Amino acid sequence: MLMVSALEVDAGRSLHAYTEFHRDWGARIKAEVELIAALKPDVVLTNVAYLPLEGAARLGIPAVALCSLNWADILRNFCADMPEAAPILQQMEQAYLRSHIFLRLTPAMPMPWIKQQRLLGPVAEPRPDRRTQINESLKLPENSRLVLVSMGGIAMQFPVDDWPVIPGVFWLLPDDWQTRRRDCLPVSSLGMGFSDVLASCDVLLTKPGYGAFVEAACAGVPVLYVKREAWPEQDALIDWLTQQGSCEKLEAHQLQTGEFRETLLSLLARDKSKPVQATGTLEAAQYLATLIAS
Repeated sequence: MLMVSALEVDAGRSLHAYTEFHRDWGARIKAEVELIAALKPDVVLTNVAYLPLEGAARLGIPAVALCSLNWADILRNFCADMPEAAPILQQMEQAYLRSHIFLRLTPAMPMPWIKQQRLLGPVAEPRPDRRTQINESLKLPENSRLVLVSMGGIAMQFPVDDWPVIPGVFWLLPDDWQTRRRDCLPVSSLGMGFSDVLASCDVLLTKPGYGAFVEAACAGVPVLYVKREAWPEQDALIDWLTQQGSCEKLEAHQLQTGEFRETLLSLLARDKSKPVQATGTLEAAQYLATLIAS
């Protein structure tokens, strides 16, 4: 989906992009069939494009979808009332139904119309806590607290100059965010991957998204989140994270005004929750190995 910001979908532009993609659907399927045939795979795995599912099915090759969502339900949520969406949604749904199986990753949005599905555990990349290394690298006090801010890689900056200034608390921000505050540091200054930084922080401030929520839960890191405008997957993510560990909701206006000091302090005062086990990776691999061997 094309975005207006990290929190808001541009439904009109998104549907236009889908319309262009589906304009000659038959020719697009033909090209996909030719591509897959040339590769001669035993199984096709997709996360979670639907065109490869259609192409593989036409070749009689088992195709596995693996994800916490499907794009047909996402598009329907935003564009169902637009007449031109109907034929596109039908083609998308037909392609998803051609999958050999849909491996739904916990936490997943409901998709009851896809009958051939199996629920797997969470998928994440658990990393060790490298907090000591971070403190030494940034010359931070041993008892400092780190808040990682990540909006999923989509450009959007909040007025961090108005955010709470709390002694001993440091903010790790996206590289392109501009501020002169000495308690704000660019994430790139650490020279670490996202999962390593997240596992070493005290709080993650983000929007609902599978990667951020599950990585945080598997690291036992509390989450401050701001809801995405009408995003249909988020309720399943929020419900699951609420059950698994510490999280608190912020309203969008609070990120503009900085009026969330007490909420942040309440999370910082809590102990890390017990890390969730990321069992989905092994479960998916075992399923694929069995499928290939059959």
